[in-house]
Amino acid sequence: MSFEEKRAWIYAVVALVVPVGYFAVVFGRLRDSSAADVAYVWPLVIATGAAMLLNVVATIAAGAVSPKDVVPKDERDVGLDRRGEYVGFHVISLAALVPLGLAMAGVEHFWIANAIYLAYVLSAFASAVVKIVGYRRGF
Repeated sequence: MSFEEKRAWIYAVVALVVPVGYFAVVFGRLRDSSAADVAYVWPLVIATGAAMLLNVVATIAAGAVSPKDVVPKDERDVGLDRRGEYVGFHVISLAALVPLGLAMAGVEHFWIANAIYLAYVLSAFASAVVKIVGYRRGF
C-alpha cells in the first residue's frame, strides 16, 4: 500500500469517526431540550479541530512507521487526488443546497450549522472513498 493510499484511508476513517462522535453528543442533547437551546458551537469547533489534528498526527505516525513508503507523489497519485477532490467538490456543491434551503425556510441555526457540517463530512468521505477505490481498482 502506497503512502498516499494510507493517507486516503486515514482521511476516510477520521472523516467518519469524529463526526459520528460529534453527532452522538449533540443530538443526544436534543432529547432534553429544543434545538434552539442545544449548545453545539463548541462541540463543533472541537470536532473540527480534533479531525484536523487526528489527520495530521495519524499521517505523521504512518510516515514514521514506514518511512521508506514516503516518496514524492507520482503521476498516478496526482490523478487520483484530482479525481477524489473533483468528486468531493461535487458532493459538497450538492449537499450545500440543504443548508441553503433550511436558511431560506428560516429554520433554527442549529439545523443549518449541522447541515453545513454534514455537507463537509460527506464531501471528505466521498473524496477519500474515490481515492481508495482508485488505488484498489485503478482508474
